[in-house]
Amino acid sequence: MNTIEHVKLKEIPKVHDERGSLAVIEKEVIPFSIKRVYYLYDVPSDSFRGGHAHKEQQSVIIALSGSFDVFVDDGNSKKRIMLNKPNQGLYIPTHIWREIDNFSSGAVCLVLASTTYDESEYIRDYKDFLLAVR
Repeated sequence: MNTIEHVKLKEIPKVHDERGSLAVIEKEVIPFSIKRVYYLYDVPSDSFRGGHAHKEQQSVIIALSGSFDVFVDDGNSKKRIMLNKPNQGLYIPTHIWREIDNFSSGAVCLVLASTTYDESEYIRDYKDFLLAVR
């Protein structure tokens, strides 16, 4: 079973010159094949997203703009990680509970996912999550 130690910040290679920065996500950066890409924006600062774990899906979460916190929990240990750099992604493997909150004004949260959407592979109840990982 995955633990908090498996949740990792991944550096996304960037090229910078006087015209600005360019970040490049290629297969060497992400430890899975990307099947779905989605993003969150206009999230009120007092709201949170997530509140679930996945049985099959691995994710990389990137703060394209602004900042937000990602709270991760493996059923035994918990950790809060602030994302605020568009050239840094947070890898979250399967069976890790996640919540995203503390969105700054203008924050854009990009998620790269290893699966297409399938409601049956979500664990949305925290008690069910604890049963699954223990």
